[in-house]
Amino acid sequence: MIKIGQLNTLTVVKEVDFGIFVDGGSEYGNILLPKRYVPKDTRLGDEIEVFIYFDSEDDIIATTETPLAHVGQFAKLNCINTTPVGAFLNWGLPKDLLVPFSEQRIRMQENHSYLVYLYLDSASGRIVGSTKFNKFLDKTPARYKVGEQVHITVVEQTDLGYKCAINDSHWGLIFKTEAFGKLFVGKSLKAFIKQIREDGKIDLSLQKLGKGKVDDLSDKVIRTLEMKGGFLPVTDKSSPAEIFEIFRTSKATFKKTIGSLYKERRIRIESDGIYLIK
Repeated sequence: MIKIGQLNTLTVVKEVDFGIFVDGGSEYGNILLPKRYVPKDTRLGDEIEVFIYFDSEDDIIATTETPLAHVGQFAKLNCINTTPVGAFLNWGLPKDLLVPFSEQRIRMQENHSYLVYLYLDSASGRIVGSTKFNKFLDKTPARYKVGEQVHITVVEQTDLGYKCAINDSHWGLIFKTEAFGKLFVGKSLKAFIKQIREDGKIDLSLQKLGKGKVDDLSDKVIRTLEMKGGFLPVTDKSSPAEIFEIFRTSKATFKKTIGSLYKERRIRIESDGIYLIK
């Protein structure tokens, strides 16, 4: 079954001067992949991965270009035009993404970037964007486990911390005390489920929980020292920004880690940095 707004692996069924047709099944029939997108040496019967969407004439079409987001995903996109029907954002394909006025929390302006969620409009079947995220998140039961690694997108900064979309499906929160590094709206990164509250709200951590995060960082410190000739110009006195730049971790976890490595006699700590003990 063809999935609009997603990558599909389809069979080449016809060759023409202006491209090839791939099999869209009984619902969509043959779908054109224009010649400029056809990979070299493609033949009848080959299976090819293509993105399916509607072109500027509202005809279904295939492309091997990669959009900035698929249906069901978040992306921070630039607004290139506003019209009486809504705003149009560049999402990496020839036909721009429409965000209707009814789907805008605030009125969009040209040359500004906005975090949007892509979905299929039930009335038209077309791919559109929205900034009204509550319509799409927390609509299925959250079956995460504490400690599970997930993908998050930072959606909003609040008084408590950073509100995030977990796996493009559920809301979660990184408390200010858990935040480190450069977090901003639209940033995507990995995180870990820290706690699932009785009311269903989910707390997130940017690091593995418990001893696991120290063990992981210990290995990373040793590997980095080996790559750098046995010396790194960082200590427990270094700034959080310096530590995050090298190890992508908090200063507290870094201090605990090098303390453990020092006790194990795997490193020595001097005023200018840390040294690997061979």
